[in-house]
Amino acid sequence: MLRKTVLNTAHRALGARMVDFGGWDMPVNYGSQIEEHHAVRNNCGMFDVSHMCPVDLAGPDCRPFLSRLVANDVAKLTVSGKALYSAMLNEAGGVIDDLIIYFLTDTRFRIVINAGTADKDLAWMHAKAAEWKMDVSIAQRRTGENSLAIIAVQGPNARARVWDILPQAKAAIADLKPFFAAEVGQYFIASTGYTGEDGYEIMLPTDEAEALWNKLKDAGVAPCGLGARDTLRLEAGMNLYGQDMDETVSPLDAGLAWTVAMKDEREFVGKPALTATGQQKAFLGLILLDKGVLRGHQQVITKHGIGEITSGSFSPTLQQSIALARLPLGVQVGDEVEVDIRGKLLKARVTKPVFARNGKAVI
Repeated sequence: MLRKTVLNTAHRALGARMVDFGGWDMPVNYGSQIEEHHAVRNNCGMFDVSHMCPVDLAGPDCRPFLSRLVANDVAKLTVSGKALYSAMLNEAGGVIDDLIIYFLTDTRFRIVINAGTADKDLAWMHAKAAEWKMDVSIAQRRTGENSLAIIAVQGPNARARVWDILPQAKAAIADLKPFFAAEVGQYFIASTGYTGEDGYEIMLPTDEAEALWNKLKDAGVAPCGLGARDTLRLEAGMNLYGQDMDETVSPLDAGLAWTVAMKDEREFVGKPALTATGQQKAFLGLILLDKGVLRGHQQVITKHGIGEITSGSFSPTLQQSIALARLPLGVQVGDEVEVDIRGKLLKARVTKPVFARNGKAVI
């Protein structure tokens, strides 16, 4: 049986087309995926992301635990509310999950992990805490009496809409810089997102989520499904776990070297493997020059060897087919390559893996 978020009834009341997304009954769109995409790029849209799993860490060993657990360095977190994007690796250097860590105090952090990996992530965290004999409690907040829902409000007008609906929070969140969060009563509001646009991710008690969703809808915020979320994140060059990376892929080969702090003496799970193997592939973008649609797992033929598309789709902003791809080292931005689409070799140009952000194309 599929799991349901607290907003499932609200989605169905809006006529959403529901799909099985990693075992969750989630809306893929509410009519036009393209219109939802443009609403976020040009105005304001919202997503139910309550299938994601907030995890609260508490205890005196929070920092040393996270220092060993993830590839990025939590020592960078010195200001309360600051967030850090990182990957949690296995011993072979593969990505168990990508996640966001929010620093609240030295003895209290919040992590948001992916929906489909939550169970294995929590098991891994508990096992490592026990192995390292760390004094840290690990509490998931997706289910139970203290559960949280998450609504992401994204787009150039997102902040103003949220201020109107949550005036009591405005003073705390109006000046939040990107990748910061503020606690406002039982609400946890972060200036993070997965679309390449400004906005907030709002974590709140599940019994208050439907009321907030409806207030935002009545204020003109467009409900958006997973379809638009995927094209938005692809345009913004943001990785999707399970497509662009997984436990067999190094973060160095997934375009995430910037999230791996290798130069200091800090030891973390997977570091010896990363040091030994280094980067094996280039993670770059593609724009299709011929007619067709780029999709995951299509082969890319380059003068340096064969690569593979990890994520691909039609870009509503660029009005072209785009993709993220793992390519042989030596391939450069500007190179022309060929993509095997159903036996036909179509031309594509290699680009930086960011296509659109802040409402417009960037390539």
